Amino acid sequence: MIINNKQAYHEYFIEQSFVAGLVLSGTEVKSLRAGKASFNDAYCFFHKGELFIKSLHISEYKLGTIYNHLPTQERKLLLTKKELRKLEGKMKEKGYTIVPLKIFFAESGYAKIEIGLGKGKKLHDKRETIKQRDADRELRRIVK
Repeated sequence: MIINNKQAYHEYFIEQSFVAGLVLSGTEVKSLRAGKASFNDAYCFFHKGELFIKSLHISEYKLGTIYNHLPTQERKLLLTKKELRKLEGKMKEKGYTIVPLKIFFAESGYAKIEIGLGKGKKLHDKRETIKQRDADRELRRIVK
């Protein structure tokens, strides 16, 4: 099960990506396995040297009891200290942000999230991306 954030590639130039672990409760994992997650307005931020994701919406588990999770709570991301220092240094530069790109389950069964270090696109950059994508699509259509 892979849940992608297509809008991130439209809004940002992704310069580098990292795979991080997610700290989740039991009902969150069950909802993710059912594909009930949304990246609308999700972003990452640092708090006391740790990386968290905010506004990642994981729907409540239907069969959950009173111990069900909150859909938009902050969740901690697990990265190495070296990666955290690198990301925190880049975040201090103007224009950089950390955006979630996709959520997937590793072969080990753990939920992972791919985050990207992105720099915001201007309107003309977005138009150029759309033109390039359309040209590639036409080229593939002609080749087939």
